Amino acid sequence: MNLETSWREEDGKRLAATVWRAGDGHRMISSAMLGGGIGPARWVLNAQVAGAYSRTDPVAHLTELAASHGLDGPGVGMLTAASVSRTVRRDDEGVHVSATVGLRVPTWAASPAGTPDPELAPLDGRPRPAWTPGTINIVVAVPVPLSDAALVNAVVTATEAKTQALLEAGFPCTGTASDAICVAATTDGEQEIFAGPRSIWGARIARAVHAAVHAGALDYARYLGD
Repeated sequence: MNLETSWREEDGKRLAATVWRAGDGHRMISSAMLGGGIGPARWVLNAQVAGAYSRTDPVAHLTELAASHGLDGPGVGMLTAASVSRTVRRDDEGVHVSATVGLRVPTWAASPAGTPDPELAPLDGRPRPAWTPGTINIVVAVPVPLSDAALVNAVVTATEAKTQALLEAGFPCTGTASDAICVAATTDGEQEIFAGPRSIWGARIARAVHAAVHAGALDYARYLGD
């Protein structure tokens, strides 16, 4: 996964984005606003936005950003207020993962109805910085074909590994309410039909996602303490 990092000025902020130009020969599953679902895709864009993001047309915004990077054809676009320049990358036996980790509002998935998510408390009695971003975006690249069912299974496996990493890093949550994921698989060869955490490729996905999110969560905690 060859990530390119670029910078732009927007809303008075200097903001980073990463682009993976995967090219032809990939199928992706994603929960992203742009290019979500299952299908062929040639690129993945993860773009940082300002903490007070107020645009009501995020898909159009992502389309504009993709065009500004010369990205054409089908692709996946994600937004985050987390610091994209602090993207964490981890690999495990052919699986490549990149993750941006922001935990301003750590969230339990199954909270009682109507219960607001508490913002992260100050660390050691010190106030948090005025702008502390949220959202965890994860991109997974697998060098083998995956069936539709295995792609779905890979999302579940990655999400379980993400939650395990957050808990082990000391964050009492399953993630944030705006997390997004993209799993990319190649198309040449016989499809794998399993991607659970005890399958060959699912185990590798789990370990790589866990390592990336755990490192990103610890980095986020250090950022809060700076």
